Amino acid sequence: MALSDHYPDLICNLPKYSGRFDARKLSANNCDVLFATYPAGTVIEPHRHDTDNVGVITKGELLLTMDGATTIISTGHWYHVPANKEHSAEFLEDSCEIEFWFTE
Repeated sequence: MALSDHYPDLICNLPKYSGRFDARKLSANNCDVLFATYPAGTVIEPHRHDTDNVGVITKGELLLTMDGATTIISTGHWYHVPANKEHSAEFLEDSCEIEFWFTE
């Protein structure tokens, strides 16, 4: 699934995020905003980061695992991953999200 299948050109023309998934990044004071797509079958192994993250699924769903529990985050629903919290993600179907990475 291409980013342009879900997001408008103005979003697709933002700088490319260089990470484990396809996304465009908008930088703001104390926050990066990522517009991401994940093809079905994408798995992001357990990891941590020093940002406080919140996101909303705009298409598909996210299987988010923290503290040994997996939660299904469906389209239109928000999630929160606290800074330094180990977590993993899985996308069983083509999915998109907008994610906010707060540094303070």
